[in-house]
Amino acid sequence: MNNSNLRDAFQFLTSEAKDLFLPSNIPETYGIPSSLEFVRDYVAKNLPLIMRNAVNDWPAVDKWNSKYFRDTIPDKEVTVAITPNGYADGLAFHEDEEYFVLPLEQTMRMEDFLSALDHKDPDVIPYIQRQNSNLTEDFQELWIDVNESSLDFASEAFNKQPDAINFWMGDERAITSMHKDPYENIYCVISGYKDFILIPPIDLHNVPRRQYPMGIYMQENDDSIVIEPILDEIGKPRMIEWVGVDPLQPDLERFPCYADATTYEIRLNAGDLLYLPSLWYHHVRQSHKCIAVNFWYDMDYDARYCFYKMMEKLCNYGQ
Repeated sequence: MNNSNLRDAFQFLTSEAKDLFLPSNIPETYGIPSSLEFVRDYVAKNLPLIMRNAVNDWPAVDKWNSKYFRDTIPDKEVTVAITPNGYADGLAFHEDEEYFVLPLEQTMRMEDFLSALDHKDPDVIPYIQRQNSNLTEDFQELWIDVNESSLDFASEAFNKQPDAINFWMGDERAITSMHKDPYENIYCVISGYKDFILIPPIDLHNVPRRQYPMGIYMQENDDSIVIEPILDEIGKPRMIEWVGVDPLQPDLERFPCYADATTYEIRLNAGDLLYLPSLWYHHVRQSHKCIAVNFWYDMDYDARYCFYKMMEKLCNYGQ
């Protein structure tokens, strides 16, 4: 941000947020709070909460692993995201220009997907991450192992049912790049662990973003994976705003503002649940063959959202 007055104002905003309500660490509880406590202490304040051992009573936590899937659904047709670098929705270079690239999607048997995880082809990184409520749409036979009633506190707090319930499983090389979502997110780890880097929306000005041309991974006849630009109706690249910095190796010469970002690093283990509030930036890594389920609830487009959009406009003005 080049406008010094705006920069000072945003830095003051972050400083006040840290003094008044942002915690030094993400709060943790054991088990699930009441819906009243959840709304009052976390949803209303747009603060994350880690709930340790919150879904240990789900049959999925005891049952779901590679052996169980091989024994019960080996011939199940699954949609798998394929990338050469592990970033299914992230940045990659094409002809010396940085693109936001969507994954190649392939349908394969669950047995073949699990074998791909075992064999670790260096040029093909598979990830089940289809975000279309694939747990209820594609894996109906697994739904019985999820104790949805244990999440009644969330539906009561948000006053709605989830828009999507997603199943995730993949390679430890599969990484979710830094981004934000317009959803209240209840994220449950079933097997393995997930590592999150979180940044509050109040730190928007310290998260470098810009417009990138869009592309998609495609497979050539020789099985190599290449990037194909996505063009609009007049033949120009479609554009999308995305976060430019890699929080694992931030280039602070290119993105000096990121040094001032308020970051939290947390690990969720099997049986743990994370409330990830809407508009929080997050970056996610995982253990090999990690399995997770998340519930997306549409956010309320209230005064908080309007304030955030104003911040975006001011940040863009200051660039």
